[in-house]
Amino acid sequence: MTDECSWLIARSSTGEGDYETFQEQWSLIRSATQKMNSKVGGKATDDIMYLKHQQHLQRQRDVIAYRMKKLAAKQVEITKKTDAVKEKIRKKYEDMKRVLDEDLRITLTQLDLEHEATERLVEDRIEDCYHLTQELDRELSDAGAQMKTQEADIQNPDMQKRISETLRVTDPDLIQMDEFKNEQLLSLTINLLLFIRSQVPVTKRLFQSYAADVVLDADTAHPKLIISPKGDSATYTDTWQEVPETPSRFDTTLNVVSQQGFSEGRHYWEVEVSGKSYWELGLTYPSIPRKGREEDSWLGRGKESWCVEYFNGDYTAWHGGVQHELPLLAGKQFTRIGVYCSFPGGLACFLGADTMTPLHCFCAGTFTDILHQALCPGHDNEGTNWKSLKICDASRSAPVL
Repeated sequence: MTDECSWLIARSSTGEGDYETFQEQWSLIRSATQKMNSKVGGKATDDIMYLKHQQHLQRQRDVIAYRMKKLAAKQVEITKKTDAVKEKIRKKYEDMKRVLDEDLRITLTQLDLEHEATERLVEDRIEDCYHLTQELDRELSDAGAQMKTQEADIQNPDMQKRISETLRVTDPDLIQMDEFKNEQLLSLTINLLLFIRSQVPVTKRLFQSYAADVVLDADTAHPKLIISPKGDSATYTDTWQEVPETPSRFDTTLNVVSQQGFSEGRHYWEVEVSGKSYWELGLTYPSIPRKGREEDSWLGRGKESWCVEYFNGDYTAWHGGVQHELPLLAGKQFTRIGVYCSFPGGLACFLGADTMTPLHCFCAGTFTDILHQALCPGHDNEGTNWKSLKICDASRSAPVL
């Protein structure tokens, strides 16, 4: 209670002043009391607000902490599922290896048995000839002795008959391998190899089932790019093309995107890059900047796009302006580059399509907009980069193993 209130109450209790004065004083007492209560109440209200804010922040912290816990559990779940699939696939490959090893053992054993049988026959024929030569040696020795006594019997019909028969049955041309059968066996082995090659890498077979028809949108191409009439290739030229100015056209970077985008499913496409020293391939949302600062429009420099870049033998992956160098690929050259996108998995994967060599993989978690295929054939790079980037039929390409 304030000193003013105390004084007024004390004065009213002594009877000092008239009724009107008392009313005034009482009014002042009530006003002062209300002010005091208001101050106390205001402080209490502020304390309650701070307490509620603290409790709200704590609840938010608990929610975030719980989300972190759920994410960690999701990480463990994904790892377990991936490891389980890898183990199943590994066992299948081990089964295939056992089957092929067993088939190889059976095939080689059959050839060994046939070889042994033929070898025994040859040895038998050699032995027959050896025994006959022994007899002939004895005959020669006997003939020499008989010549001294002039009792030689020049004619020996039995011996002549045996010699003729032995020469007949030991004729090497009569001992033949079944070369036709062996050629058939080799042919079946080759066919098996060709079949296996046609089925592997299994990722190739799988991605080919997702092959997408990609047609480049000439209305988005930088004026220094020539897009083929079919929309299946992009070529750099030093000449600025006379093309309509559209909001969708890139005017600072040598980019072009596909006519059609996609927002579901799985998609795979391949681009021929042979003979080039510079290129960029990727995926982008329609919101990628087309005008203004050059860096903003480069593939992978913003959150709107993902790409792999090749420049003078070095590979680099880009997204959100973050550079991922790929030193293990340095110096490797591919005829085709494949790009695989999985909307359900939020994946954008790049690979050397010749051998299905993985280059880099991005995981966006969830794509939030329509995706378009995008490419940049690059500038002339001092005369080393004039070739076109050409979109291929990904459903028909065969890997080189």
